[in-house]
Amino acid sequence: SLDGVVRSLRGPSRREVGGVFGRWDEAVGEQVAQHVRPLKLDGGTLTVEVDDPAWATQVKFLTATIIERLRTVAGVDIAELAVRVDPRALRGSKYR
Repeated sequence: SLDGVVRSLRGPSRREVGGVFGRWDEAVGEQVAQHVRPLKLDGGTLTVEVDDPAWATQVKFLTATIIERLRTVAGVDIAELAVRVDPRALRGSKYR
């Protein structure tokens, strides 16, 4: 099965991927979902991308809440949240 292949590659299961990506808006809420999107689930690390450097700081404050909401809403255990800023957001920004 596909789950067996994914597990053999040490990747997340279909359920985990579907939980994180499919239920993201519900787990994090509309306001956060407008600025933060999941990019990659690798082991227990979820990489998210923010649309503004200020949201990178905000996500750091919300990390424990986001991890707990993903566990509760999507049934996915995330150990770590890695944040990256969308490179397009940095063009013309004082954060370059």
